[in-house]
Amino acid sequence: MATSALYQSIELLSQEKGIDPGIVVGAVEEAIALATRKFYKTQENMRGELNKETGEITAYIYKTVVAGEEEIEDPVNQITLSEANEMAPGVEVGSEIRIYRDTSPLGRIAAQLAKQIIFQKVREAERDTVFQEYAHREKEVLNATVKRVEGQDVIFDLGKAEARCPKREQSRLEQFSVGERLRVVLLKVDRAAKGPQVIVSRAAPELVSNLFQSEVPEIYDNTVVIRAIAREAGERTKIAVQSRDKDVDPVGACVGMKGMRVQSIIRELRGEKIDIIEFSDEITTFAEKALQPAKVSRVSITDLGEKQLEVIVDDTQLSLAIGKKGQNVRLASKLIGWNVDIKSEEEKRQEIEAQMAALTAPGTPLSELKGVGPKTIERIETHGVSTIEKLADMTPEQLTEIPGIGEKMVEKIQLSVAAYFQSLENPPAESESVEDLAEQEAAEEIVEEAEISEQDAEAADVAAEEIEAPPEADAVAAGAETLPEPQAGDSAESSGKPEDEGKE
Repeated sequence: MATSALYQSIELLSQEKGIDPGIVVGAVEEAIALATRKFYKTQENMRGELNKETGEITAYIYKTVVAGEEEIEDPVNQITLSEANEMAPGVEVGSEIRIYRDTSPLGRIAAQLAKQIIFQKVREAERDTVFQEYAHREKEVLNATVKRVEGQDVIFDLGKAEARCPKREQSRLEQFSVGERLRVVLLKVDRAAKGPQVIVSRAAPELVSNLFQSEVPEIYDNTVVIRAIAREAGERTKIAVQSRDKDVDPVGACVGMKGMRVQSIIRELRGEKIDIIEFSDEITTFAEKALQPAKVSRVSITDLGEKQLEVIVDDTQLSLAIGKKGQNVRLASKLIGWNVDIKSEEEKRQEIEAQMAALTAPGTPLSELKGVGPKTIERIETHGVSTIEKLADMTPEQLTEIPGIGEKMVEKIQLSVAAYFQSLENPPAESESVEDLAEQEAAEEIVEEAEISEQDAEAADVAAEEIEAPPEADAVAAGAETLPEPQAGDSAESSGKPEDEGKE
């Protein structure tokens, strides 16, 4: 059966786009039907029809035949049996009757509309075909040709479709030229993308794995197995390999004679550094090898549940173990799947010394603090602070939260703490007698008691004003305010208290 030139063109287009010719034919018929309905300004059901032999395209409206007028629910798309018999004798109820429309006067606008619909349908069919072709092939390595560069993105030709490689999936060492053949990793197929919906990568670890399979026969036949890969594209890759044959060295097999195998992979990756490490089931041994080229002194597990490792290296190896911008330890941590904390021998020694000091020197009791009375010390201890070292770590705001301690007392406590630490650095002279120190403490205690009395008096004034106390209470409060503040040089007898109460 001979086919028309139009249908032959449709078949060529279908082969080029990789879609079914029936989809293109359906798009043509739908387009001509829509253009005809728009030209005749009708809402009637309309279909298009393409004759494969002649290439003629026709359009017709169709109506459903019903028995009589009383059964018509949609006058536009239904017709009575009697009216249908006048057009086509012998028609039956429930069948359809066609009424053809002349398509010759449609004109240029209708043709343009039909063209747009055909292109849209073909494009949708093409995207569906691409999705079905590549959706199940994620993480697969494909051969591709650089087709063009759009901004920072590179467009690859996969043969049946175009693929986009965004900037984040490129190696910083690579520059692409049109027509260059490369291997890429298929990341995903994005149906919602406006441009190429296949997303590929040159930075994925699967690319390195595929290159090793191509270059190392032992990996291809599973004698040597790749257990883990950690990669920072354009910088460095660490790959852990394990041999299933005790007579085969996994690292040597990957490196090759005079490094030929690994050098071939490095050239493909534009000079990216590759560390090949022998895998070990013992995590401490594996971590020690993963941190190469640095030499590790010892590795210990600090938290098994959280997968935390502590690695100690010599002081001269610390920067090498950490790597440039932390790259070496970051890749090693990703390769072994554990968090790695690197410390030098000196840092570890200082840490142990600090821990020992904390165990052997629990702290100095508050009773050793000069210039602060026992009542104040009792208030502080009630708050949970029992040593001078803990007291020194408290802020003024935290001290004022303790009941009975005001701003003046805070200043006094801070001065006493500072004097205590200064006395540790500069011990008092031997000529200073115990009696002099006792007299000084007694005088400071008197001042402290006077400050507390002054604070209590101020609080009494506030309370009296709030409850509108009688004149007698005002007089008492006023009397409390006019009491002269004792000076540090006053004796214990002048305050009206025995001398023993003023001593600590």
